[in-house]
Amino acid sequence: MGPLVANGIITENTNLLLAFFIGIGFGFVLESSGFSSSRKLAGVFYGYDTVVLKVFFTAAITAMLGLLFMSLFGWVDLEQIYVNPTFLKSAIVGGVVMGAGFIMGGFCPGTSVCGASIGKIDAMVFVIGLFIGVYFFAFTYSWWEKLYKATPLGNIKVSDSLGLSDGIFALLLVVIAMGMFYVAEWAEKRFPREEY
Repeated sequence: MGPLVANGIITENTNLLLAFFIGIGFGFVLESSGFSSSRKLAGVFYGYDTVVLKVFFTAAITAMLGLLFMSLFGWVDLEQIYVNPTFLKSAIVGGVVMGAGFIMGGFCPGTSVCGASIGKIDAMVFVIGLFIGVYFFAFTYSWWEKLYKATPLGNIKVSDSLGLSDGIFALLLVVIAMGMFYVAEWAEKRFPREEY
């Protein structure tokens, strides 16, 4: 929503209101897709249920193509969209920590809130652990600052780092997604789990 505020099309308050409604919609889609079930979420790691992979990859592809087409029609200036700075080493370490937590707890931060909102006790425990972890990191930041800021690469996009145009990268990602969907279907047949 950043370009709309930056260009004065909407106010910051309107931006927050829209974010609130988008968040409700996102939560509804997560729950409708079964993302409040830790067994369904963990199924990705064991191959018996790949709905999570399919939904998130579909969302990423849709957002990417939507932005590219809106840019093509002059509705969005991609140069005004904020890209988070990349710190490669900390991103890898953070990904490993989050992945391990995902496997052990069966939730990621977003899906844990989704599960907790419908009364799942395991999700509530996960959310409590999430807040404890956030506060621990905040209060001990000086211990981790060097790692946190390790290997800064700036505000880069994957397409830039590969030396590809956004359009070619999008095409490659769509092809990779189709291949991943095929492998996901194969995995579900190869590692079936009747009841969960």
